[in-house]
Amino acid sequence: MKIGIIVYSQTGNTRSVAEKVKERLAKAGHAVSLEEITVAGGRKGGDRVFQLQTRPDVTPYEGLVFGSAVEAFSLSPVLKAYLQGIGSLGGKTVGCLVTQAFPYPWLGGNRAIRQMRTLCQSKGARIAGAAIVNWAQSRREEKTRQAVETLSAAF
Repeated sequence: MKIGIIVYSQTGNTRSVAEKVKERLAKAGHAVSLEEITVAGGRKGGDRVFQLQTRPDVTPYEGLVFGSAVEAFSLSPVLKAYLQGIGSLGGKTVGCLVTQAFPYPWLGGNRAIRQMRTLCQSKGARIAGAAIVNWAQSRREEKTRQAVETLSAAF
């Protein structure tokens, strides 16, 4: 299966998890690409006014993993703007990934996943899996491993 992993990663944490998902999917025999959403001129945390510089194309992929950090207990406005601006995801299998600084999923991670699912489903996607990695938690490595397993199993 041709899978695209599309992330917005301001600090590199989300990208690091996405790279591990990419490695696992490639070992399973999938053709996998990791692409990043970028903001023109950069972005400081909390900025709500920005312009997307890169908007990865979803059309070449049969499966997708979207990833971002949680911001203000919600989905990052950058990933939200990207998902709102893309075309149909009809017939595509989608996995959702969020990373967050807080130690518990109920401190924004769960909400961000719900927001991502809703946006993707509104575009016709079939959600196959979701994962939250709590970055401040001492079990970060275990949470990362679980996220890789969950998202890899989705395809």
